[in-house]
Amino acid sequence: MSVTTKEIQSKLSALEVLEMLNAGNHRFVNQDPKSRDLREQVNITSTGQFPLAVVISCIDSRVPTEMVFDQGIGDIFCVRVAGNVINQDVLGSIEFACKVAGVKLIVVMGHTSCGAVKGACNNVELGNLTGLLDKIKPAISIVSNRGLAADDSRFVDEVALENVQLSLDTILHDSSVIKEMVDNKEVLCAKGMYSVQTGKVELNLL
Repeated sequence: MSVTTKEIQSKLSALEVLEMLNAGNHRFVNQDPKSRDLREQVNITSTGQFPLAVVISCIDSRVPTEMVFDQGIGDIFCVRVAGNVINQDVLGSIEFACKVAGVKLIVVMGHTSCGAVKGACNNVELGNLTGLLDKIKPAISIVSNRGLAADDSRFVDEVALENVQLSLDTILHDSSVIKEMVDNKEVLCAKGMYSVQTGKVELNLL
């Protein structure tokens, strides 16, 4: 398969797409990526795109979405914003990916040692970043209420994981388009955590 075609998109289920991403990450971790003719993929996809998933992840330079899932041009939509937070523009992008472009799987992926999460934990204030980090703070409250101390080495990563769940909750709460598609089983949602130490993604359905 050189690129994802309309026929492939229509035949694959969301579970099969999830398996595809897991298999791609396994190849990435084991340094065994698929051989791809990127020039050919550019040419083929110039007339249309039929991605299988939309992945909302952090802007962190250590988390290049297509690479960590070993996917090529035209395979997945990537929405990247610090702390993988959700706003109206992100929601609109997800709605386009699912309702218009036909993707089967929505993934929100956080990562270990996340700078945005650390900034939220440390109450950083900086221009427009302040409002972005405020979106992460509910996850901090949830983790703190579990009794995990802020100076515990696991705290930031636990907040990052909880923030993934809250981002998915926000998508389903604030987008009636996506909620209806999920209820009708037209798309599935998954949460992921990428390890910047190992390259491994823990990916599970919501």
